[in-house]
This record gives sequence, structure tokens and C-alpha cells, in this order.
Amino acid sequence: MSRMGMLVNYDYCTGCHSCEVACRVEHGFADDQGGIVLNQIGPWEYEPEHYQYTFLPTPTDQCDLCAQRAKGGKDPACVHHCQAAVMKCGDVEDLRREVTEGSRYLIYYL
Repeated sequence: MSRMGMLVNYDYCTGCHSCEVACRVEHGFADDQGGIVLNQIGPWEYEPEHYQYTFLPTPTDQCDLCAQRAKGGKDPACVHHCQAAVMKCGDVEDLRREVTEGSRYLIYYL
């Protein structure tokens, strides 16, 4: 049996919040809720001229990978509207094969 998940390459997330907005619109969530939230890490300097400044889209307990959209063969709203195309949804084993060395990825099992 396949297990669905979401792959995020957070090296390239620009922090545009389009994933959050798409999720809220798709599901009618209030402004302070959503199936995905964008977390900001940093900015801070950890060595001279080296900074930590990262955005990380994170699914919440309200995320169902847009089950209704998936029934129609569509990607979740957050994946479809991601401006930097850093998010993918699918079978976890298939997503694992897309991970490449040298980039920072997270796979969420939902």
C-alpha cells in the first residue's frame, strides 16, 4: 500500500506565503488557521558573514493533502500555487527518489 506525503525543498522557498493563502482559500480557513503554515528561521549571523535565514512550509494537523482535489487528479492547493515550485506531493517512496544530495529537503508523511 502506498503512503502519501509531501516533499519540500526548503533551500529555494522564498517565503511568499502563497501556499498558506491557497490553503486558506481552498478550505475556507480563518486567517489564523490553515493546513500549512510558513515558518521563518532567522535571520541571524552565526559566523562572520554567514547567516541563517530560511523559510519552511510546514503542514499542520488540518492538512489532508487536499483529499477532494486529489480525487480529481489535482495537486494540493499549496503545491499547485507554490511560486518557487519547491513542493511536491505523492507516494513517499517516489518522493524519496527525488531527494538529491546538496539540498535541504523534508518529507512529511501525512
